[in-house]
Amino acid sequence: MIRRLVLLLAALLLTLTGSGQAQAAGYRYWSFWDYDAGHWTYATQGPATARPSDGAVQGFRFSVSEDSGDAAKPRGAVSFPVICARTPAQDGRKRVALVLDFGTAADAPAGETPPARRTVCARVSADGTTADALAAVAKPLRYDTNALLCAIDGYPEKGCGEQVSAGRKPTAAAKKGQGDGGPSVGLFAGAGAVALLGAAAVWQARRRGNAS
Repeated sequence: MIRRLVLLLAALLLTLTGSGQAQAAGYRYWSFWDYDAGHWTYATQGPATARPSDGAVQGFRFSVSEDSGDAAKPRGAVSFPVICARTPAQDGRKRVALVLDFGTAADAPAGETPPARRTVCARVSADGTTADALAAVAKPLRYDTNALLCAIDGYPEKGCGEQVSAGRKPTAAAKKGQGDGGPSVGLFAGAGAVALLGAAAVWQARRRGNAS
């Protein structure tokens, strides 16, 4: 029984401490967002197939993230009436407010500086896609062979969805579990597990001694 407890202790400790040290890979890319009722939500379609309605607000954010749950949202104030104040409505066409957030220097490719965030109002045909809206106001655009959006307004100059693993910033979840230079929650949990299993081993040993 003691041997089994020791083995379990070793496996649990390796799992908990290892999970705190693992660093997931991220990807540098443009994420696509819809704005509704005061909140950004990750778009369920790509810009080439999304067909926003007149008065819609959509955003793009360039950053390094692991997936949609970790992706950084566009920053700053958002208002369709403000963004499209100087773009009057026209029959047979629609207006789409776009928020273009080029991200931070920390997420920029080596040697490149992100342009300042800007907003722009695109006026396209009634059946136009978000990609059409971007092409109307934010050229040059760049796509890869799989139609992945790589650059808006020429940024970044190169690269497209490349993997980034070294020097990544911790995600929000990681920040909650680990302070600056301090031990992670996983380490404390591991220490607690060590204490519990150790106590169990001592109790079992004493029980056997009393029985004999």
